[in-house]
Amino acid sequence: MRKKLAEEVGARKKFRGVFARFGKKVNYKGYSEETVLVEQIVDAETNQVMCDHLWFSMTKGFEKLNLTSGNVLQFDARIKEYKKGYKNSAHKINNTSKDFKLSHPTNISLVKKPI
Repeated sequence: MRKKLAEEVGARKKFRGVFARFGKKVNYKGYSEETVLVEQIVDAETNQVMCDHLWFSMTKGFEKLNLTSGNVLQFDARIKEYKKGYKNSAHKINNTSKDFKLSHPTNISLVKKPI
């Protein structure tokens, strides 16, 4: 579903999406870090669906919005490639694959609140 993102790697664009929920992940130092799930992500200028969901780290931009499920967000972000999966050089395991994400979201704003 992220093929549309792959076509525009490196571009910084305006996107819209629906806030679904908060989550948690363990960061590289072993500490728990809050995350934000955004679904139904579309290019704000063309209304073309870019991907079905993405997870973002909780940044100050997200914190200041007081989000509830169903909020429609608009934000700017850069399309980047990354490797996902598991790799262990000592045991010659490489289960990684290439995927795409939106990084460095800025200018995050509420477009519409849920009913």
